Amino acid sequence: MSRQLERLLEIDRLIRSRERQTQVSLAQTLEVSERTIRNDVNFLRDRYDAPLEYDRNQGWYYTDSNWRLPTIPVTQGELFALTLGARMLESYSGSIYQIQLRETIERIAERLPEQSVINLRQLAEERVHFRVGGEIQLNPEIWQALIEASERSQSVLMRYYSPQRQQISERIFDPYVLDIYRASNPYVWGYCHLREEVRQFRIDRIRKLEPTGQTFERREFDLQEKLKNSFQYEVGGKTYDVAIAFDAQTAPYITERQWHSTQRIETLADGSITLRFTASGLNDMKRWILGYGRGAIAKSPPELVKMLEQETAQMARQNETGEFE
Repeated sequence: MSRQLERLLEIDRLIRSRERQTQVSLAQTLEVSERTIRNDVNFLRDRYDAPLEYDRNQGWYYTDSNWRLPTIPVTQGELFALTLGARMLESYSGSIYQIQLRETIERIAERLPEQSVINLRQLAEERVHFRVGGEIQLNPEIWQALIEASERSQSVLMRYYSPQRQQISERIFDPYVLDIYRASNPYVWGYCHLREEVRQFRIDRIRKLEPTGQTFERREFDLQEKLKNSFQYEVGGKTYDVAIAFDAQTAPYITERQWHSTQRIETLADGSITLRFTASGLNDMKRWILGYGRGAIAKSPPELVKMLEQETAQMARQNETGEFE
């Protein structure tokens, strides 16, 4: 649903309420300018012939109380798709937009013909289930503050927890864009004044965010270009020509997906394959290959082969001793 259509529905509802509505009160309730409200009212009059009049004592009102906005052309399938999308977002982002999503869907359902209004939320919950693995805890206030700071180009004071150092650091940060990886790994990209470079930070690791009152000028930044050579989400560093062999039993699980934009797959006579691509991010590659156990063998680059040899050797020793090294 477009923002204007959603505003028109809300304006219609507010005017029909018993409270006096003026251009100022409508603008404050909908958090838009008075000019936007004026344009919306004119749109209702011109496009839908809404019998709208204004009285100093009564405010905006309909001269014909029986007039109704035309039925919104939304089918059950479209509303179900919207409901399903809301369920998916709830699964990935918790309660951040849960209330707004549910209220929006209910408002749309109220505008449908009676025979089309069904309990789509119950249908979505009973027939479709979303799982995200390890759930994250997002702070709704921090999420919303990042959205607003990015939109308004405002710098923030950020307190950030690093699990590697197990420390909290403080820095001035200019948020550019939010980037959600695999639906449940939320990152924000922007300029870090402490490191004097554009970097990414996990949003769920931000402990505190405060506006500085200062605006910033965006430096040249292309997220797609930044991520182009990465494997999964380890960004930056040297790129490598990677070759990984997978046995015949594992091969079908590799060939059914696109793992990298540069990938090439060679199929051998015994059904095994060799996956080749050019990318950075050896640590993510190492973890990914280990997930396939003995079904995968790294062939190149030598740095990746050595990392795997050291990792598996240490894992073997720890399994023997039962202690971490």
